[in-house]
Amino acid sequence: MNPPTPLRAVLFDATGTLLLFRESVGETYRTFALEFGVDLPATRIAEAFRRILAHADPMLFPGEPRERRPGLEREWWWRLVRATFRAADSTARFSDFDACFDRLWSHYGGGAAWQLAPGSRDALEALRARGVPMAVVSNFDHRLPNILRALEIDQYFERITIPAEAGFAKPDRRIFEAALQGLGDPSRRAVYVGDRAIEDVAGARGAGLLPIQVSSLATLAELPARIEAIEQELT
Repeated sequence: MNPPTPLRAVLFDATGTLLLFRESVGETYRTFALEFGVDLPATRIAEAFRRILAHADPMLFPGEPRERRPGLEREWWWRLVRATFRAADSTARFSDFDACFDRLWSHYGGGAAWQLAPGSRDALEALRARGVPMAVVSNFDHRLPNILRALEIDQYFERITIPAEAGFAKPDRRIFEAALQGLGDPSRRAVYVGDRAIEDVAGARGAGLLPIQVSSLATLAELPARIEAIEQELT
């Protein structure tokens, strides 16, 4: 039997931590745009996407009923993708922008657009073998569970928390607290693994979690050993 651990849960970010793009956003957007009459350099699209996303409001819809939130998330992405192409080239004219967006929306909602970060499955298997509850806390949208299923890692997580459901977005401490509440113990000591300095590391620390920046690991396969080292420091 494993000895009791002071760390009672491990929470993960999704994109950039567990999930990586199979190709760059610029390349994918360019490929789909070409089908609808728009030919732009992938690098220009990627730069515009980063700029627009950095200034976008979080996917929060206070007061909206639960059944409307997936549609509102989709509208949020429609505006962001539209703004991205306009920022890349305001003269670009799609033969059918809505059809192009539909293709992008479906593509990023399934497994074809994504791959697991190296070492992810090894880390998840090792942590599950130790009986550590795991959850995902992400600023993504309601497509995330389907992506995790497509990549065959959904079974590792007891909870998936996103802004539209929690009512808060990272780095707000309350989205982390909502995830812990969903695990049944809001006071439990937990690790949060993410890639962004503000949203993930600072946000988790502000919620009282112990953050691990994924860039500090050669691959996620090192995560269980890192967690063991943290546990030894705490005991």
